[in-house]
Amino acid sequence: MTTNDPNEAIDWQGKPVSCETCQERNMETVRCQTLRACVHDRYALRVDRFFRWNPHLADSFLQHPYFEVRACAARYADLFHLPAMVEDEDETVRWAVAQRLPQRYLLRMIHDPHREVRIRIAMRLEERYLAAMVSDEDYSVRLHVARRLPIGLLPIMRSDPDVEVRRVVAQRIGLEGLFSMIHDTDAQVRLAVAERIPVSMLQSLATDPDWRIRHAVAARANIKNLQVFLQDEDELVRSCARERLAQDDWNGDRHSGGG
Repeated sequence: MTTNDPNEAIDWQGKPVSCETCQERNMETVRCQTLRACVHDRYALRVDRFFRWNPHLADSFLQHPYFEVRACAARYADLFHLPAMVEDEDETVRWAVAQRLPQRYLLRMIHDPHREVRIRIAMRLEERYLAAMVSDEDYSVRLHVARRLPIGLLPIMRSDPDVEVRRVVAQRIGLEGLFSMIHDTDAQVRLAVAERIPVSMLQSLATDPDWRIRHAVAARANIKNLQVFLQDEDELVRSCARERLAQDDWNGDRHSGGG
């Protein structure tokens, strides 16, 4: 009968762990402890601690039938052995491998079938190679790419199908590319544009259908262009314009010596 009691030493097949018959337990160079550090325990934390205490044994467990053992061993094994594991059947193992592989091998994993593995690749891959992942099928992978892609390459992502990806692009892209995103179909993206675009270009967003964009424009626009916002349909936009105009009048009076 199997048990989920963490206070019992159970192996990955649901059987009690036996220290008496354990080969590693009888090795002089091995340090282990029941319910704390054991390569045969099914709990990954205990397996990982075993290899942390005994990294010299990691290489010999890379082909173990239990995926948690392989994954934990991959964190401590010699790098020389890791390239052979990029196609391991379990994504947990491949994820562990992706955290340590040299760059030239990471490129072989950019089309891994599991998104979490590809996210790890996108987080570690050198910027010069990231363009290979801009068309990944998963938006979360592309989001990590958009956050790290060199600014000069960001224009290739300004039409990404996902709103959040385009918003990140709008927050980082160069000004020339930013101009082309003024009429994005999503308000979140246009808002990111309104917050960065030069003041001289803000009027192109003054009649945007979304009040948040108009408010952002009213908050940044040249004082001489604020009158139009006094008639805006949204009170917050009108209030923003009034406050800025009043502040400008007060500053003008102060500098001119008015009371």
